[in-house]
Amino acid sequence: MPQSMTHKDNFATKAIHSGSSADPNTGAVIPPISLSTTYKQDSIGVHKGFEYSRSANPNRNDFETLLTSLEVGSEETIAFSSGSAATAAAAQWASLSEDEGGARTAEDVAANRRSHILSINDVYGGTYRYLARVAKSTGNLEASFVDFDKAGEAGIREAIKENTKIIWIESPTNPMLILPPITLIYEIVNSLPEARRPLILVDNTFLSPYWSNPLTLGADVVLHSISKYINGHSDVIMGALSIRQGLGAKLSQGLRFLQNSSGGIPSPFDCYLASRGAKTLPLRALKHGLNALEIATSLSQDDRITKVSYPGLKSSAYYERAVGSLSKQAKKDLAKLGWNVGVLGSKAGLVNGTLKPERAYRDYGTTTDVLHDQGIPFSGMISIRLQSPDPSNSEVSHAITNKFLTSLRLFSLAESLGGVESLAEAPWMMTHGSIPEAQRLELGIDPSLVRLSVGIEDAEDLLQDIGQALDVAFA
Repeated sequence: MPQSMTHKDNFATKAIHSGSSADPNTGAVIPPISLSTTYKQDSIGVHKGFEYSRSANPNRNDFETLLTSLEVGSEETIAFSSGSAATAAAAQWASLSEDEGGARTAEDVAANRRSHILSINDVYGGTYRYLARVAKSTGNLEASFVDFDKAGEAGIREAIKENTKIIWIESPTNPMLILPPITLIYEIVNSLPEARRPLILVDNTFLSPYWSNPLTLGADVVLHSISKYINGHSDVIMGALSIRQGLGAKLSQGLRFLQNSSGGIPSPFDCYLASRGAKTLPLRALKHGLNALEIATSLSQDDRITKVSYPGLKSSAYYERAVGSLSKQAKKDLAKLGWNVGVLGSKAGLVNGTLKPERAYRDYGTTTDVLHDQGIPFSGMISIRLQSPDPSNSEVSHAITNKFLTSLRLFSLAESLGGVESLAEAPWMMTHGSIPEAQRLELGIDPSLVRLSVGIEDAEDLLQDIGQALDVAFA
């Protein structure tokens, strides 16, 4: 058999070529933007695959093809107008009847029984808002929130109800950067009778398909806010759901129905921009990770910061899970940069791991060899907790955090993440402000917490910027 028949393209190649065939009419190597809202039919019901752009659009099809190729293990991707729209569709799928392509059985419908979503407790504020408030009032849905590590196997089993349709996971979580025990949850779900196994949904926004492929770890559906790393340029609002191979027939009907009927679709131009952005994802993602590891290593030695959360640090309680969840492509690229892939490979699959207490850092500096010793790049997201002379006084902590954030020069004080530029925000009053105060405090989200989205600028410049802002805040 010719080698071309057996060779499988790697991540960077797929990012550039999947869903990006040359235009057959002009030969243009970049597909044109199809702005038409409607399409001529040759006769009634006979057309070229397109009727009305809400139902299907060439640029949306191209982007869905691209993300399916990048999210290893996926059979189909369905794009939405935002990550929140994708969240809503996934939740609403749980409330559709099986006849409509959803999760509610005939017994559920007959008993007028709500569908249940079991979510990790540390989630993006918008996800919490939808699951806890919107879904409850607008659909046959109920949700509960659990700390999966604290609950352990027995607690997770107890939390799964007869009507649980989805187990909702963020990995890492937003904003505490917790890596949940995905394979433990997978093992629990697959020990249940097949008829009542809930789907496992993993929000992979913080890592992107470059760093991790949850479908290979036991997930059934992967959610992305495309606005973040996949697009990467802070100029698109968009979301997507990728379905595991073998589940397309079960999920596609219901999710496509919701996509079309709700009208929560991305524009052709946004799909074009997201496809363009994804072409450089492997280059950007690696640079984000390298910068973040260097910055996290340095900040771990600053006594003005009481805690640095970055799962790629060896001092992190989640380090083994981070290593175990690395994609093959990420490990391949890290090997080229000198990381010991043999050691990383021996830890593959350890995404349950044994949680270890955080360990203190030694002062090594930030040379490449030292970074190898300190951990692995693992996305560009870091959470830090600033020191406060009076931690019990929220106004004092808020004042220090605000002074720090407003003194940054290169990090913009802004919500969102994953763009080429660095961003910083205070989850307490920004991304997670919609979560009740008592619950925020229980999760560890208080006025001293800062979330950094490390961009692809020069790491030395970013460290200098953080240092001078800390000097101002603690003057």
